[in-house]
Amino acid sequence: MVTLFQGMAPSSAALVITILFTIAIGIAEWLHQRRVQRVAYLAFGEEGRPRRWVYAVPVIRMLSVALAIWGMAVLLFLEPSAVDKEPTSEASKHLLVCLDASPSMFVEDAGPDGKTKRAIWAGEVIQAILDRLDTETTRVTVFAVYTKSIPVIEDTFDMNVVRNLLDGLPLYAAFESGSTKLSTGINDALTYAKQWKPDSSTLLIVSDGDSDERPQIRSIPSSIADTIIVGVGDPVRPTMISGHRSTQDVASLKSLASKMKGFYHQGNNKHLPSNILNKLTMIRPRIGEGMGLREWAVLCIGIGGSILAMLGPALLLFGRRSSAHPVVQTKQKTITSATGRKTGPNAGVDFAKPIVEKGAS
Repeated sequence: MVTLFQGMAPSSAALVITILFTIAIGIAEWLHQRRVQRVAYLAFGEEGRPRRWVYAVPVIRMLSVALAIWGMAVLLFLEPSAVDKEPTSEASKHLLVCLDASPSMFVEDAGPDGKTKRAIWAGEVIQAILDRLDTETTRVTVFAVYTKSIPVIEDTFDMNVVRNLLDGLPLYAAFESGSTKLSTGINDALTYAKQWKPDSSTLLIVSDGDSDERPQIRSIPSSIADTIIVGVGDPVRPTMISGHRSTQDVASLKSLASKMKGFYHQGNNKHLPSNILNKLTMIRPRIGEGMGLREWAVLCIGIGGSILAMLGPALLLFGRRSSAHPVVQTKQKTITSATGRKTGPNAGVDFAKPIVEKGAS
């Protein structure tokens, strides 16, 4: 049957099928009503009719079946929403991550319990974003930032490679020791992003802000559509490391977000809020974020099926009038006199016709 509707839009093909089924159901309802009329007095008592709302049941049944049929037909013709597709050869979206790789990121004062290493918690925050990427069209680039910046991962669609990098690896070992130069690393990443198309990229900066540099950003390329800065590390209680007290420098990170026209999130123990993630350019649309054709189809199946399931019990419990209790008179013996005249309680009664007496209410 699917081949008959090839080339048609799923909604159009579903509409044609629904119309055909509705016509067939209408004919069936008409035949059913004719049969009900023949036994109306037996079914509904002396008045031979049910409650008023029962007259709407054929129409209700037709509409509910039409809803369910349309929904199932749409799901039949729609392509599956969760399929394994090969990523496109050319990326249309990018996630550019600037990850602080300084030794201060290994202080254990992050996470919901306040005892997780900043680097590991930063990886979990980034992982929550990776889980929602549109992996078919999005490439990920990661710059590690310490005394300079190093592009650790460039334009990859393999999220497993990124996950391995975020598992608390001591990236600072690849750098010469010194002070953290966060702004310099971010500027290098922005220079790298100039090659991409306008408004195609999201810049994610994860750091504790423990840097000797003041936030100085040269220019933001047109490819950067969104900028999010996530701060990790306890912003109140300092920890001694390398001869200085290390905390999350909230003021510095907020200043950086203001200069880059981005959003700052104090993420030492919380993930990014959903309302921020949903606005990003490279986030995959989720079921429930909007009522598409698939969602309407599921809703119609639920409504139509529920109505059909409730009609039967409703007719059984509330279809007959409460005073309609038919009592059919039984046939009694009739005596014929010598003159041929019938006598007795049933004299003159034609038993070929049904006799219905009014029952007790």
